[in-house]
Amino acid sequence: MSDSPNATGYRFAEIEARWQEYWQKNQSFKAKDFASKPKYYILDMFPYPSGSGLHVGHVEGYTASDIMSRFKRMQGFNVLHPMGWDAFGLPAEQYAIKTNTHPRVSTAKNIATYTDQLRRLGLSYDWQREINTTDPQYYRWTQWIFSKLYAKGLAYQAEMAVNWCPELGTVLADEEVVDGKSEVGSFPVERRKIKQWVLRITEYAERLLKDLEGLDWPESTKEMQRNWIGRSEGCYLDFAVDGSDSSFRVFTTRQDTLWGVSFCVLAPEHPLVAAIVSDSQRDAVSSYATASARKSNLERLTQSKVKSGVATGAFALHPATKRRLPIFVADYVLADYGTGAVMGVPAHDARDHEFALNHGLPIVDVIEDGRTVDTSKEVHLVAIGKGRMKNSGFINGLSTSEALLEVAAWAEREGCGQGAVTYRLRDWIFSRQRYWGEPFPIVHDESGNTVCIKDEDLPVLLPEIDDFRPTGTFAPPLATRTEWVNTVVDGKSVRREANIMPQWAGSCWYYLRFLDPSNDDAAWDKDKESYWMPVDLYVGGVEHANLHLLYARFWHKVLFDAGLVSHPEPFKRLVHPGIILGENNEKMSKSKGNVVNPNAVVAQWGADSLRLFEMFLGPIEQTKPWQTRGIVGIHRFLNRLWRLIIKDDKALACIVKGNHQLEQHLARMLKKVVEDTEAMQFNTAIAAMMEFVNAAYKLGGLTVEQAERLVLVLSPYAPHIAEELWLRLGHSTSLVDHPLPAYDPKLIVADTISLAVMIDGRLRGKISVPADASRAEVLALARDQEFTKRYLAGHKVQKEIFVPGKIVNFVLGA
Repeated sequence: MSDSPNATGYRFAEIEARWQEYWQKNQSFKAKDFASKPKYYILDMFPYPSGSGLHVGHVEGYTASDIMSRFKRMQGFNVLHPMGWDAFGLPAEQYAIKTNTHPRVSTAKNIATYTDQLRRLGLSYDWQREINTTDPQYYRWTQWIFSKLYAKGLAYQAEMAVNWCPELGTVLADEEVVDGKSEVGSFPVERRKIKQWVLRITEYAERLLKDLEGLDWPESTKEMQRNWIGRSEGCYLDFAVDGSDSSFRVFTTRQDTLWGVSFCVLAPEHPLVAAIVSDSQRDAVSSYATASARKSNLERLTQSKVKSGVATGAFALHPATKRRLPIFVADYVLADYGTGAVMGVPAHDARDHEFALNHGLPIVDVIEDGRTVDTSKEVHLVAIGKGRMKNSGFINGLSTSEALLEVAAWAEREGCGQGAVTYRLRDWIFSRQRYWGEPFPIVHDESGNTVCIKDEDLPVLLPEIDDFRPTGTFAPPLATRTEWVNTVVDGKSVRREANIMPQWAGSCWYYLRFLDPSNDDAAWDKDKESYWMPVDLYVGGVEHANLHLLYARFWHKVLFDAGLVSHPEPFKRLVHPGIILGENNEKMSKSKGNVVNPNAVVAQWGADSLRLFEMFLGPIEQTKPWQTRGIVGIHRFLNRLWRLIIKDDKALACIVKGNHQLEQHLARMLKKVVEDTEAMQFNTAIAAMMEFVNAAYKLGGLTVEQAERLVLVLSPYAPHIAEELWLRLGHSTSLVDHPLPAYDPKLIVADTISLAVMIDGRLRGKISVPADASRAEVLALARDQEFTKRYLAGHKVQKEIFVPGKIVNFVLGA
């Protein structure tokens, strides 16, 4: 059969527009609450609608989830696949400031752009469930959930050391600070203490850690959360300050090394520093603390191996020996991690060792085993490990595991410490000094007490203001709106909370609002939540592992404890699509000029070509470079597929009588595509379909029935061309809910098998024979091989052995 182009060809632009209109008009992907089918909830991490729109890197994840949505429908599931907008946030506010455009206006414009881009890709969203975090009927329920946190004592106010950006006029997360500057705008950032709203996420640290074990998530992501939560079993130890009534507490997981302590370090922000610093060191300590305040916590923890620090001039007393230990301030110790103080054990901690070398401090070895050599400094560094204790008073000779228990018990007896479990996780700083976000449902009375707004008085509306620029102080823009701030609750004059919630608030629970987006009486219907939850497949970037994913799990557990949701975890299976790099092998960004707009690709090659190309680039989780020229081959495949089935606009190219060999090819292809799609191995599924199309051309074409099965299995990947071909093949209804095609398992056998040919038990060669060949046929073929004739020449065959599927063995006479 020829595969030369025909006069009509595959008019993708016309076909795709027609089917997108059909799906929208008929609400083809509307999810049905309480259907008798088993449910399947597939969710994308909903996007922030930026002014730059989507690029082809974003398309990968949306296409992957769409393939699975369509595939699960064809497997007989009742699928929920919604889309919405994470539309509050700092980027929108900064764009508004630069362009003097209200963020509500720019956000609405951006959402329209995103919606158009997503529709052009043929994504099977239930648009009837669309949500927007800036909609008062949405953030009303965000405020309602905050009130639940407040009622349980999980929301409180406290003076916190934070990353403060004066130019942006707001607090920033560590991840939003790069090299001491804001990620947005590259403005200087400093550490300041500000009164903040804080969520007590640490109350859930152990459950957040433990419940990771039952999740079908990438192990690397679970490990990131384990490290972020940072559970440590160890001991608190108290160090008195020499010549003072003051003392400070450290937490260590290696209390067995107590006798190896030769110095102590306090965070520059530690409240004790000002009280103990000597007059001679006061200026140096003050200058060092000022410089440290310009760094984010992340920078302080990850900067170069050389650990800076300044002596305070004060000394601590060793709890056991009463030895005087110099006290330093150093910015690798953080005030809001642990106790803000550490004991320095340079022989058994790489960081402490480096610090001791830089400051000429003693290095005391207290473990017999585990010595390694740091050749760069030509000194000995004892690695953290197990061994026998030495130079350690009453624990000499004990193993490290025994010493850990003994020192903890001793500290408790002596009143200078106790065993403990701690977490690296800190409570979540939850307020922002910006305008574009959810107002808190909180007021402050004349006595300074906080009062939560009643549920029936929600939402607290974000007022429209013309000047949403930072105030230049810690006061947020809303604080300038006195007519909004000053209000009356229950007959009493009160002041509204003028800070707003962070962008994370709206994204912590949005997956629940998709279940019941039009409900004016509740955030969601309890029966609908019980039916749809948990999310069966969640698709989105790994960059959200320690923020959105952790925060959402925390909120969900609070809701679970309150009896408002039916499962302790929200997301059952998680998949992270790999990054699509630009053609220069760098991450796509406007500044690098390597962004590829999907609209341009769709206009030239079609949405189906784009979808298939991105899935064909490689495994979904891998990082892959974009190559525009590569899409040509995919587009050619779709054209060949079209010509295989369509002769012209009025006739099919299908043949009448099928080919048994091609039917075997089809059965193997269907099996592989179904299995690979279930495993989200999309690139190999596409390759199998391509191979089948090639085989169909070689073997004379497809029957109508074979074409139907090919079209059905292709449809999750290339839905527009599949719908059109299905129509041309004689069907009057969409294939959206059609079952996946069946195949005869008996046909999935190898056409040929390989057998070893042996002479007197020694392998002499191999032959390929039909899988159903008889014994006589196999033996005849084996005898006819040149290598067999050579070894049998001049010999008499005493016995012929045939083991089906394995070997032929000719036993020779003497």
